[in-house]
Amino acid sequence: MKTQIQSKFIPLIFDSIPYGIFTIDGDGRITSFNRAAETMTGYTAQEAIGQRCYAIFRADVCQQDCPLKHSVKTNEATQDREATILTRSGNELPITISTAALTASDGQIIGGVEMFRDITQVVELRKKLECSYSFEDIVSKNQVMQRLFERLPLYAASSSTILIEGESGTGKELIARAIHNLSPRSKKPLIIVNCAALPDNLLESELFGYVRGAFTDAKKDKPGRFQLAHGGTVFLDEIGEISQAMQVKLLRVLQEREFEPLGGTVTVKVDVRIIAATNRNLSEEVAEKRFREDLYYRLNVVRIWLPPLSQRREDIPLLANHFRERFNALTGKRIERFSEKALAAMLHAPWPGNVRELENAVEYAFVVCQHNVISLSDLPPHIYHPSPLPISVTEMENELSPLKNAEAETIRRALKRNHGNRTHAAAELGLSRNTLWRKMKRLKLSD
Repeated sequence: MKTQIQSKFIPLIFDSIPYGIFTIDGDGRITSFNRAAETMTGYTAQEAIGQRCYAIFRADVCQQDCPLKHSVKTNEATQDREATILTRSGNELPITISTAALTASDGQIIGGVEMFRDITQVVELRKKLECSYSFEDIVSKNQVMQRLFERLPLYAASSSTILIEGESGTGKELIARAIHNLSPRSKKPLIIVNCAALPDNLLESELFGYVRGAFTDAKKDKPGRFQLAHGGTVFLDEIGEISQAMQVKLLRVLQEREFEPLGGTVTVKVDVRIIAATNRNLSEEVAEKRFREDLYYRLNVVRIWLPPLSQRREDIPLLANHFRERFNALTGKRIERFSEKALAAMLHAPWPGNVRELENAVEYAFVVCQHNVISLSDLPPHIYHPSPLPISVTEMENELSPLKNAEAETIRRALKRNHGNRTHAAAELGLSRNTLWRKMKRLKLSD
C-alpha cells in the first residue's frame, strides 16, 4: 500500500520540479518529459515522447559530444555542462545539463536521465560584466587599467608620441594596437619593430631602408619601416635596448620626421605616429647615462604605465576565463570552467611573466585537460605547488569569489545610475525586480 502511494505521487513530483527533466531508453528515444521541459523547449510531452532527444533539443553538443550519450555509455554522471538548445520557435536557449545513466535492479543500463535549467540571466549578466571590463582585446577590472581605458580614446585621437612602460608580458603591444585602431590612422599600417631583436646595422636598415649599392648584397632599393608606415603608426618595442648611436639617429626622426636611407643622400620625409615601449625604467636609464635625455623627453610626451599582474590579481579570473574562451574556439574543446582549487592556485601564483605567462598556463591546461573542468593538476607544475605563505580562511573565501565581487559591483553601479530605483536598475541589467532583489540579498547589498 505504501509503495502504491509513493508511486502515485512520483508524476506529481516530477512535474513540480522547476528544472527540465526527461529520460531516454537505450535507443536514445525520449520516454518521459516533465512540465518544465515543455515550458523551456516549447514542445509538449506528447510531441517529445518517442522522439530521439537530438530531434527535440537540437543542441550544439548533440551530434559530437552529447553528455547524456556519454553517461549511458560509460555510467558516468555529468554535472552542470553548459550548452545551447534551439526551442520549438527557433530561438537559442542557454542551459546547463546534468546527466546520469538509468540502471535496472540487476545493474544493467537501460537508459539515461537529463536535468537542465535555463541560464539566460546568468549569460546576460556575464556578458554585461565582460563588456564592463574589456577594451579592444584588453581585459581588466583593475582601477589603474580602468582609468587607462577611459583615456585611451583621448590618446588615440592625438598624434603625440606615446611611451608605454611595464614589465614583459603586461600587454604593451595590445595597448599600442588599441591606440592605433582607435586613431584616425587606423586605415593606414601599424608597423611593429622589436628593437631588441636586431643588432645596430640591421636595425638601421630595417628602420630607414637602404639604397642599391649601400652594401654588398644591396641589389636594389629597399624602403624602411618608417617609409612603409607612412600615414600610420610605428611601434618601437623594447626601445630601451638600442645603442647610443642608434638613439641619435632615432632622435632626428622624432624631431624632424625625416631621415636618409642607408647609403643614400636624399632626405625622406614621413608622416608617422610613434609609439615606443620598454620593460626598463627609462628615467633611471637616463640618470645612469645609458639612455639619451633628449630622446627620453621626445618619447615621453604621453606616458602609460602598465601594472604587473601581481598588482592586479582581481583580473586573474577574468583573464583566465577570457583565455579559456579563446582556446575553446581555437581547439574545438568545450572546457567550461576552472575548479575552485585551480582558481585559488592561480590567484596565489607570483606570475613573473605576467599576462603572457597566465595565457601560457591556460594553454598548457588545454593540452593536458581531459574533462570539461580544468583542475589543479591540469595547471603547469610550478603553478599548482602549494604556496609557502599562510593564507587565512577569509582571504581564501574572498579570492575564490572574484566573479561574485564583480557581480556585486555591477549591481551597485546600476543602482547608483538609477538613483536606487530597483525597478529601473533591474531593467537595465535585464533582470526581473524579484531576481535583482534575491541577488542583492545573497550578495548582502543595500540600496
